[in-house]
Amino acid sequence: MTAPQVEVLLQTILSGLLLGGLYALIGIGMTLIMGVMKIINLAHGELMMVGMYIAYVLFSVFHIDPYLSIFIAAPALFLLGILLQKYLINPVLKVDAIIPENQVILTVGIGMVLSNIATIIFSSDYKTTPVDYATKAWYLSDIWKASPIELSLSLPWSVSFSFALMITGALWFFLTKTDMGKSIRATAQDKDAALLMGVNVERMRVVTFGLGSALVGSAGCLFIPIYYLYPDLGGQFTLTAFVITILGGLGSTVGAIVGGLILGVFESLTSTYAGMGWAPVGRFVIFLAALIFVPQGIMSLFTRKRFGK
Repeated sequence: MTAPQVEVLLQTILSGLLLGGLYALIGIGMTLIMGVMKIINLAHGELMMVGMYIAYVLFSVFHIDPYLSIFIAAPALFLLGILLQKYLINPVLKVDAIIPENQVILTVGIGMVLSNIATIIFSSDYKTTPVDYATKAWYLSDIWKASPIELSLSLPWSVSFSFALMITGALWFFLTKTDMGKSIRATAQDKDAALLMGVNVERMRVVTFGLGSALVGSAGCLFIPIYYLYPDLGGQFTLTAFVITILGGLGSTVGAIVGGLILGVFESLTSTYAGMGWAPVGRFVIFLAALIFVPQGIMSLFTRKRFGK
């Protein structure tokens, strides 16, 4: 490969990693909900859309930077998630029905309601937050003067990725170092054993849905400076989160991080070498490849290796 080709490849991988970091944050929210509640939240992308509209309103009306709006949008989505879980999803979970996946169908309905409410309030027009730093970038040569290649990083993408890292680190600390986090993990691993150990499983389910909603709402605030917004945006991000969850392994937060990074790099490579229009196709290709070759998720490969399977 020639030097320019190497430079393009490295630039593409770097951009994919930045995108994958945000994808991972979206996937972690769905993975948490799936791990604890054993259902697929098909309103996940619509909850992200709500977070993006909160950031948009705060920017347009109060001139609050989208990154600072995380501190408002995340608690708001946490509260919304708790209300949805407690008053809509929980009652359905307790009902014996012919269709055992009725709670999944309910999340589809929730997503449709959120999308239509957004259309009524904001219309179907595309919205953006034209921040001053939207087109700014920094270069590798600014740090390493003797760099043989010139790589650039978009400032908003870099800031969004940094925030995603901090949020993921805070989530790791919460899940591993706090009593409530350990209770959530116990509920995800074995609900009956958690009940015997005195864990309030119903409460953990409510908190988990709120936490997953807050995470995807935060991701929405990180996307809004670099992405456009419209009411039907949620569907594509629900699909993205689902692909990441399957790719990483059901219920595995580490798998969601790995899956998000892989998907981001793969989409970036597809866009660069096949064209922007082929990026969604690349998403389906990696999804099918995961179902065929690693149906238990990427993390299952490490588990098998550890136990000699």
